[in-house]
Amino acid sequence: MAQSEAASFTAFVDAELPRLLGYAHVLTGNEHDAWDLTQEALARVGLRWSRMDAAGNPGAYARTILVRLNIDRLRRLRREHPRERLPEVAIQDRYAADVAPWLMAGLAGLTPRQRTAVVLRFVDDLDMAGIAAEMHCSLGTAKSHLSRGLQRLRDCATGATIVENSTEGV
Repeated sequence: MAQSEAASFTAFVDAELPRLLGYAHVLTGNEHDAWDLTQEALARVGLRWSRMDAAGNPGAYARTILVRLNIDRLRRLRREHPRERLPEVAIQDRYAADVAPWLMAGLAGLTPRQRTAVVLRFVDDLDMAGIAAEMHCSLGTAKSHLSRGLQRLRDCATGATIVENSTEGV
């Protein structure tokens, strides 16, 4: 990579890293997996940086890579069968500080495909055809994932509202 290309790639990384990391965090629900996906996506963008069109949108390309890497990660997880489970260690999640607890719990309760559909719809603002294309599934399957994910989030929101209202009079 030439020095000017390296400088432009560094500027791209500096500008896009927070957005890509937040996007990956919403996709995975885990800060560590988000960092892994983001690093891999940036490495892949960096390998193709000299061939990228200057007028193109490398940020969108990086987000597409993140979605596809996450789908691959989920497929790998389905194939793995651990024999022993290690105890989970609570990690302070710095991205969840400004997000309502019911929403984080609701997102954690979604299946990975439902979470991906919700993220693509509300973070990337894709229509149903775009969601289906990104997830490599049919339009009906994408609609199903989004509909079921939103219903689960609505149920969490309703439960949170009931709990908040019942504790206000205490």
